[in-house]
Amino acid sequence: MPTKKKYSFLDKFLYFINSIVATALLLSYFLAFISPKTVPVFSVASLAVPFLIIANVIFCIYWIFKLRKHFLLSGLVLCLGWISLPPFVKFSSKNTARNSDVKVMSYNVRMFNLYNWIDDKGISDKIISFIKEKDPDILAIQEYHHSEKRNLKYPYSYYVPKSKKNNFGLAIFSKYKIINKGSLDFKKSANNAIYIDIVKNKDTVRVYNLHLQSLRLNPKKENFGEASSEKLIGRLKNGFKKQASQVEVFLEHEKKWTKKKVICGDFNNTAFSWVYRQLCKGKKDAFEVAGKGFGKSFNYFFPMRIDFILTDNTTKINNFKTYTPKYSDHFPIMSRINFE
Repeated sequence: MPTKKKYSFLDKFLYFINSIVATALLLSYFLAFISPKTVPVFSVASLAVPFLIIANVIFCIYWIFKLRKHFLLSGLVLCLGWISLPPFVKFSSKNTARNSDVKVMSYNVRMFNLYNWIDDKGISDKIISFIKEKDPDILAIQEYHHSEKRNLKYPYSYYVPKSKKNNFGLAIFSKYKIINKGSLDFKKSANNAIYIDIVKNKDTVRVYNLHLQSLRLNPKKENFGEASSEKLIGRLKNGFKKQASQVEVFLEHEKKWTKKKVICGDFNNTAFSWVYRQLCKGKKDAFEVAGKGFGKSFNYFFPMRIDFILTDNTTKINNFKTYTPKYSDHFPIMSRINFE
């Protein structure tokens, strides 16, 4: 009769930790259904979802190599997430191109390094050169700092400063004629949403540039000691509550537009959040349709995708790329989309 394998103290301890991590990930699947206005701390927890996914993958691999059936715990929770959550990582991409495609780029340029966060005085010129090289047809920029010295050479543009003192805000540049434009003017915030209407062939398309409340995360400066942790969590909770209010304002405005649309921007939140679920409802996420890899768009110490390009369901998405020049704390994203 075969002897039953004994579990070491280490295995028992690791399985205990595994159980906590798997349960936390399972519970996190419900976070996207709870408004930050109701329980703001849950929105803070949503930032940990990528950590929880990675931890469960590691546990799953560990138990498989140990030939233990314990892998089923994390394995089943991960499978459930694969079915119910937006993808954390994509292993294949869509890469097609048509002459009638419109190249749309979204880029948080961090004011072109105005305050020298990066020790390189040539950052502004490098960003301009990068944009000109990729040559998007529509360019949505967050944290745009206006200067007459910069010339992106677009025939049409719309810029709305949120801070007149520092002359920065949101901008949209277009190769197509702008026939209408406007600003939502979020209250008590340096963040905002603007839009333009353009004509492409016979279609009138609305393009939004959306920048939700910043959480001011900085991996180089955050101190996770007890006092700082409480301060950080408090700041995040307030930020998420503001985001929820801004999303409500945006959706109220957006629902009045029934034609084709593109929503670009820095949402300052992940695809596992209530914010994303509300904004993506009834739309396509260009990364989900055509992207590959983690889609990391924020230069943090783990894969964080907080910049998005969304379209209405009738628009075709043929390609999506995340570029990785370290000219800002964000990485630019671009998609080839087709309105025909």
